[in-house]
Amino acid sequence: MNPDWIYLDNNATTAPSTGVVGAIALALSQTWANASSSHAMGQEAKQALAMARGQVARFLNCKPAEVVFTSGATEANHIALRGAVGFNGRQRLVLSAGEHAGVQKLARHLEQRQQVAVDWIGLMPDGTLDIEQARQLITPQVSLVSVMAANNETGVLMPIGELARLAHEQGALLHVDATQLIGKLPFDFAKSGADLVSLSAHKFHGPKGVGALLVRQGLNWPALFMGTQERARRGGTENLPGILGLGAAAEKLTMTPEAWLAHTATQARLRLTLEQGLLAALPGTVIFGAQAARLPNTCYLRFGHVHADVVLHKLDRMGVMASSGAACSASGNEPSPVLMAMGLTREEALCAVRLSLSTHTTAQQIQTVIERLPLELAPLMAERAAAGAALASPSQVSTGVFA
Repeated sequence: MNPDWIYLDNNATTAPSTGVVGAIALALSQTWANASSSHAMGQEAKQALAMARGQVARFLNCKPAEVVFTSGATEANHIALRGAVGFNGRQRLVLSAGEHAGVQKLARHLEQRQQVAVDWIGLMPDGTLDIEQARQLITPQVSLVSVMAANNETGVLMPIGELARLAHEQGALLHVDATQLIGKLPFDFAKSGADLVSLSAHKFHGPKGVGALLVRQGLNWPALFMGTQERARRGGTENLPGILGLGAAAEKLTMTPEAWLAHTATQARLRLTLEQGLLAALPGTVIFGAQAARLPNTCYLRFGHVHADVVLHKLDRMGVMASSGAACSASGNEPSPVLMAMGLTREEALCAVRLSLSTHTTAQQIQTVIERLPLELAPLMAERAAAGAALASPSQVSTGVFA
């Protein structure tokens, strides 16, 4: 990696920590036997697997038996949603309109191919969940409520505790996609109220291709892949190097409340500096979800009506890595469904850019962005604003349509 680059795309993926790289290298060179083998080398691998499971359990305050290792959050989400079809004789799912694209596609697939009823909880203009609509949609016919803990684009936090209460009152279960929250804020599975929780290691400085589904003890959840591994809940030889990397990442983030406060406060201060600096230098900048409780590292914004692709090109030439939203769907050709659900126009949504920080982000890097980006964008924003004013009628201008 070029040392002059500024990486602000940490919601897409994070840099593996030194301890994680070391754990993976050790697994590949030393503990490479099959953990299901009964010989001494296999038992050594089995012990390493148990150690990593314990590290994840301590990190998330769950029982080791509740940790099911997967290839990542996408697989974990599939296990959760597919397993809910017909659970307790129910066929209805309730999801939020701000769910990850992969979850939305899966839900629509189940709706079309397996005739599963799916209801969608809307988002408010600030990106928060429409909790009143949630109360109406979560009925005794619902088998599973599935929602992100924190939106991957806006960073807005969702009311997990309230949703757990609503779901359980109706005999439904709650699945939480905590992919973006874990590693950025403390997460306590035992106290969350969730029955199933998905996570991916590469979102908190672990390796790609490994994650987990936390399954509440006593919940007999069906497997997506049949086999004897993971207590018959996820078949297939375990990805031990990846799992040990996940364990190492979890171990590093197992901190006291005081340490967590310092961990999050630093990023929150840097994000505030970034947002205030850009707002001051570039009037017409809009920050999405600014008034809602958000992840401390996430800044989702638009610079007037300058298209996201143009902004990202300018940033890339500056050596700043960013995205226009979810990495798996940030093509720039279609507006963010999350922003559309929040009531934005298509034009506004296509201007959205996400800047996401990590513990590796420095104050100097943030200052560099504040100083250099306005020089690139101010003329473009002025040009777009002038063009919009010329095309608008007087009544449109007075109501702030192009503001």
